[in-house]
Amino acid sequence: MCGIAGIITKDTSELTIDRLKKMTDIIEHRGPDGDGQWISADGQVGLGHRRLSIIDLSHEADQPMHYLGRYSIVFNGEIYNYIELKETLVKQGYTFKTQSDTEVLMALYDRDKENCLQLLDGMFSFVIYDAQENNVFCARDRFGEKPFFYSYEKGKYFLFGSEMKCLWAGGIAKEVNNKMLFNYLSYGFTENPNDRTETHFKNCIRLPHSHFLKINLNSLEISIQPYYDINWKNINYSISIEEAKTQFRELFTTSVKRRLRSDVTIGSSLSGGLDSSLVVKIIDEFKLGTIQKQNTFSAVFPGYKKDERQFMDFVINSTNVEPFFVTPNDDGLINDIDKVIYHQEEPFTSASIYAQFCVMKLAKQNNVTVLLDGQGADEIMAGYHRYFIDYFNELKNTNPSLYKTELDEYNKMYSTSDINPSVNTGWKNKLKQVFPNSASQLRKHQEKLKQIKDPLFNKDFFNAYYKESFENKYVHVGLNNSLYSSTMNKGLQELLRYADRNSMANSREVRLPFLSHELVDFLFTLPSSMKINNGWTKWIMRETFQDILPKEIAWRKDKIGYEPPQKSWMERKEISDKIQFQKEKLIDNKILNENILSKKILAEDAGEVKNNSWRILMGGSLIEKF
Repeated sequence: MCGIAGIITKDTSELTIDRLKKMTDIIEHRGPDGDGQWISADGQVGLGHRRLSIIDLSHEADQPMHYLGRYSIVFNGEIYNYIELKETLVKQGYTFKTQSDTEVLMALYDRDKENCLQLLDGMFSFVIYDAQENNVFCARDRFGEKPFFYSYEKGKYFLFGSEMKCLWAGGIAKEVNNKMLFNYLSYGFTENPNDRTETHFKNCIRLPHSHFLKINLNSLEISIQPYYDINWKNINYSISIEEAKTQFRELFTTSVKRRLRSDVTIGSSLSGGLDSSLVVKIIDEFKLGTIQKQNTFSAVFPGYKKDERQFMDFVINSTNVEPFFVTPNDDGLINDIDKVIYHQEEPFTSASIYAQFCVMKLAKQNNVTVLLDGQGADEIMAGYHRYFIDYFNELKNTNPSLYKTELDEYNKMYSTSDINPSVNTGWKNKLKQVFPNSASQLRKHQEKLKQIKDPLFNKDFFNAYYKESFENKYVHVGLNNSLYSSTMNKGLQELLRYADRNSMANSREVRLPFLSHELVDFLFTLPSSMKINNGWTKWIMRETFQDILPKEIAWRKDKIGYEPPQKSWMERKEISDKIQFQKEKLIDNKILNENILSKKILAEDAGEVKNNSWRILMGGSLIEKF
């Protein structure tokens, strides 16, 4: 796991080692174990790297790395199946000087060019310069675990980096994208759901996940193509439950085993939920008969109704692990909020991100470099309760009798829940179900009425960007289509950004076994009834692994999304003062209406929007000066 940066330019006077070093120095946190900069013989391509040593700790594996006198690479990520790939390549005559996955990647690219991406089980963003063909190849992993940003002017330059701050350090002006800012402050969008390349800053473009980019160095023109997608319509209705369980177990255990490959210490993050608990239990099975103890890292909130410590203890007491705990609090948030905002670069939705930051910091304090985590399972197996809406709508059209049975079971299970209220209550949920095609337009109309009655925005700012309000598309053919949307279009990538920035801010690496593409592809072939069944989310996962999970975890009903006591934290004067400061900044920049300055700041729970207090805190942080 590392950080990459680089410059490709027609004007060779613009490319210097000093400029490259500024771009890599700004992301030292991503790779504190070393750095390197390199410029091609023709002075047109410059590559920079920060190294966090994980596999092959020797200097032979430093980057930029070169191969066959032709290829030069900077690579951020891990290729988990590099051992199997290397064995095949050696049989075909390739030789290697290192034990790294980076060198394997270059040999594979030499053999297959862009088709190499189909063979990779990993998380990655990388850039390969081919001196012979005089081109550059850039790629990003299937689901977006590793970031890749660039700034481009046709025929002139292409700058890239693992974070947007690389581009700013390289000379790209830092300018806020007001369209994105408007949509965040109005509706809470952290990404453009219709354009995955857009960021909160001008001239900072995101390479979409599951895409590669080619640069012709003669013309300095780029082309972008997708290389992976999920066929969510290909459902295997003939598979038996036992067959599904067998395949699920094999694919998941293989994924975990591959993600344990490392030359440094590996641990796990444990939230107490179903997903992270399963990861911990599988790793524990691999360690049976050894003296090795798995380290787990968790955030706990004593006295808070959504504290999950009791569920963590069910796992801890049934495994041979050494647990570590941290209790994020309001003092910590006050001290660290500016640092978290700096590393995240774009707005985030709640203080849950700070809790994750604290877990990564805890791992660093205990010298554990790599953490396995359960992220991704909710999006591919319907873990969030909002998916019940899509499932019920699917059953209404395909199996009315089963719809009634499933709805009855759901109501029995959750009618009295104070953690996960029914998806059939609340005007917003009902609106999405009754008017799915019109929900976004109705929300947009409501925003305009609010602006007339009690304006949030400066009048000119609102008039300039209201017409560019994003639309959320709530129309799904069925559950699988909804899961596809969350996995590939909107939802998962946001969470992966939080995890990447929080882990790398603390020079830690996060690995996600549920995002093995072979596992994801398989799970999308399963019928909806194997994902939601009798009121249970992630049913096939519970069924498959109930033999190793504590029953309190395997058949746990409530779903808590790593939620801290944000409301009480926001009641602190220091947080209110920060929000007030950001209000003044946004008003001074003619973004917000000056009338909001006198409005009382209201503390909000995670995901709650009372008077945009959290959004104002985040939105104002994008703007550097008055």
